[in-house]
Amino acid sequence: MNAQISRDERDHQAEAPETRRGVAPAVDIFENKTELLIVADLPGVGPGDIAVRLDKNELTIAGKRASAPEGNALAVEGRPGDFSRTFLVPQGIVADGITAEVSQGVLKVRLPKVSTQKPRQIAVKAS
Repeated sequence: MNAQISRDERDHQAEAPETRRGVAPAVDIFENKTELLIVADLPGVGPGDIAVRLDKNELTIAGKRASAPEGNALAVEGRPGDFSRTFLVPQGIVADGITAEVSQGVLKVRLPKVSTQKPRQIAVKAS
């Protein structure tokens, strides 16, 4: 299963960050034998400010990055405001098994794959 998972990646890469609604978080997508893993950098964003939603085959990560603390900013890379990323989820994903957790500014969304069943011999018992 190849992870052709993104619907807005072409648009995301083509647009300058200032022209999108808010600033979309950086996202990495990994695939192994059992799952797809989406890792999003969301520094300063808590679990109460993030929504992960699956609608049919579209997974959306949306949220709000709070304003920066008071004071003179020496460097600001994460801009405050709303953000949203939408990905197409390929067939073969267990929708009810999708989980999301955020820790230390990193959101991990796990999309488990349907397990492939190996043929097996079924014993026939006498009754």
